[in-house]
Amino acid sequence: MKIGELARRSGLTASRIRFYEASGLISAQRLGNGYRDYDEQTLHRLEIITCGQQAGFSLEEMRGLMPDANPSADRHSLLLESLQRKVAEIDAMQQRLANNRAQLLAIIAGIEGKPEGMGCEENAQRVLAGLREEAGPRRRMG
Repeated sequence: MKIGELARRSGLTASRIRFYEASGLISAQRLGNGYRDYDEQTLHRLEIITCGQQAGFSLEEMRGLMPDANPSADRHSLLLESLQRKVAEIDAMQQRLANNRAQLLAIIAGIEGKPEGMGCEENAQRVLAGLREEAGPRRRMG
């Protein structure tokens, strides 16, 4: 099939398909007139790539997960390990985001709790000092 049909069937743009081809994730036969010709397997590969990227995998990670990437490897174990590693990365990211959120909420509370008559600059210094104080024990523990 030509790139236009592949784009329509996959829901991807032709430029995205060409990018994946240039990246070595998919391949095409070249016809005599120079047009690309893709087989049905390419559509399947594009679905795998799209699904993987939506799950947070990079293109480099996807390269290692493609069906013909490592024919001698235990595909089942490789896929499971990759998925488990991605879940662990997401868990770590969620923890970092929760910490960032808590710190931002503390800053908001400090700003909203500005003592009567205190100027903004002085209050900013007060909030920052409180954050440094709170971060001190965490640095020593870490």
